[in-house]
Amino acid sequence: MAPSLAFRDTQRERRIFVVRASVLLAAAMLLVGGLFLRLVQLQVWEHETYRTRSEANRIQLQPLAPPRGLIFDRNGVLLASNRPVSALNIVRERVTDMDALLTELTVLLSLSEDDLTGFRARLGRARRPFESVVLKQVLSEEEIARLAVHRHRLAGVEITTQFLRHYPFGPEFAHALGAMGRIDEDDLKRLDPVRYSATRFVGKRGAERFYESSLHGEVGHQKVEVDAHGRIRQVLDINPPIAGQNITLQLDSRLQRVAAEALGERRGAVVALDPRSGGILAMVSQPTYDPNLFITGISAADYRQLTADRDRPMFNRVINGQYAPGSTFKPFVGLTGIANGAIRWDERIEDRGWFRLKGQQRIYRDWSWTRGNSGGQGLVDLDRAIYRSSNVYFYDLASRMDIDRMSGFLAQFGFGQRTALDIPEASSGVLPSRAWKRGARGEPWYPGDSVNMGIGQGDVLVTPLQLATATMVIANRGRFVRPRLLLASDQPLVEFDPPPQLQDVQGLTVEDWERMVDAMENVVHRGNLGYRQSGTANAHIGQNLPYRIAGKSGTAQVVQIRQGEEYDERLLDEYQRKHAWFIGFAPADDPQIVMAVLVENGGGGSSIAAPVVRQVMDAYLLPQIVAR
Repeated sequence: MAPSLAFRDTQRERRIFVVRASVLLAAAMLLVGGLFLRLVQLQVWEHETYRTRSEANRIQLQPLAPPRGLIFDRNGVLLASNRPVSALNIVRERVTDMDALLTELTVLLSLSEDDLTGFRARLGRARRPFESVVLKQVLSEEEIARLAVHRHRLAGVEITTQFLRHYPFGPEFAHALGAMGRIDEDDLKRLDPVRYSATRFVGKRGAERFYESSLHGEVGHQKVEVDAHGRIRQVLDINPPIAGQNITLQLDSRLQRVAAEALGERRGAVVALDPRSGGILAMVSQPTYDPNLFITGISAADYRQLTADRDRPMFNRVINGQYAPGSTFKPFVGLTGIANGAIRWDERIEDRGWFRLKGQQRIYRDWSWTRGNSGGQGLVDLDRAIYRSSNVYFYDLASRMDIDRMSGFLAQFGFGQRTALDIPEASSGVLPSRAWKRGARGEPWYPGDSVNMGIGQGDVLVTPLQLATATMVIANRGRFVRPRLLLASDQPLVEFDPPPQLQDVQGLTVEDWERMVDAMENVVHRGNLGYRQSGTANAHIGQNLPYRIAGKSGTAQVVQIRQGEEYDERLLDEYQRKHAWFIGFAPADDPQIVMAVLVENGGGGSSIAAPVVRQVMDAYLLPQIVAR
């Protein structure tokens, strides 16, 4: 029997269809309703929010870097200017394939590995969205044209014009002005992120760093309309930046050049001060470097060459070089002895060419031993001890004084301190005392330490700026004036409230100061009366002088010579030979310039350093004498 045929249940199928259709209709209605609600949300409830975001994509607020203030010398000569340059920047958010873009730009512009490495480092730093990152700081006209031709394929690439620092004199003022450099991680921690939002460079050293806040200026802003590729279509509004303040320094560019030429290729330092104001007229440290190299970022090879140079061209010897002052320290020790009652002006000691402390065997020799004169200089008072530079006299004098009283008095001249008004990076030198030696060496103070200190050797260390400052105190007959770089500015500066003026030197009479000035004049002008009577610098700079110089030469030993050994520079490496010093001021009766000159490993102070002083003083004073 054949199986029965099942009939279709049309009613059931209709019900299933209706249910499915209803579900689909409900789902569709929900989706449409969701879309409608979302549309209402976007168009009504959140209209202003998305309108603002849309405007932000089309309208951007861009910071504008302020022009940096200019720096002039005292005669209006421009020392630091700004020059416009075109830079290549990339906005990361507008680049789809950064590696491909960099490869193409490398071919177009012949980018160096330093360019790419520096860019990647800057790209990885924290920054605001859509903030451009510099790839190449300075573009040539040819490079700009090349980029313009391929611009349609370089999404995210921008060419901007900015002002970069430029030093017209290059290396001549590197150590006086300081230098600019690209903002790094340490700078970001201390700088105002809003004020420096458009700035890529900041003062790193010297006056550029100290007066950074005033030189920088105030950031501006512009509202611009951009297209889909981020290109500016039009500027809608602009709030221009405020240029930084111009400043005028005490430096004299002509005198700076003369000082550099006088020092020549030798390692050393020259500093010249105006004793009336403390103004730094010249600050030369040799060898030097070109600060323009650092503005756009010095190459790794050039930087290695500078840092590996044995002569240390980046080292500022004027403010950071710490040296034994040698015999230039004697005028200050002599005044200390007078003030403390350890010696009188007319008191004489016998200089036999050597000195020995009671109960000790060690012999401290006079410099005359090296000249074949072991008999000493005979009876010597303080005046003659200065102009003949008797070591024995100052050995004896220092041994009579308590070290702490001696250090306390010498501190009044600025030794062991930072006294410059606007050079905070200057070193403080070393003014020894019992407490200092106990803390630094863990040893007591010995009488021999005082003997060595009496002739500017041993532990005492000074910078050329410190020694010039102390010499300025003698030139001013005890009045202390802080050295300073700043002469004037467009407006009051915000960097500092001037610290209180240091107290004038106490404990000396007007006659004491004049007698010391006379003794220092004899160093240069006393001559033609025989070997024993002439000043140590007379033969070298004392001839045919139309003005009077008060000075003191010094020769500072670099390596220690054992007891009984003879000093023979010919057997020493150049860098182990004695340093040559000379300090002085002129005219002696009305000082207008004070100087300290150091020639590293130069030898005799009178023969090597003193002529540098004479050349600079001639350049400064002779035009004034002729004009009278």
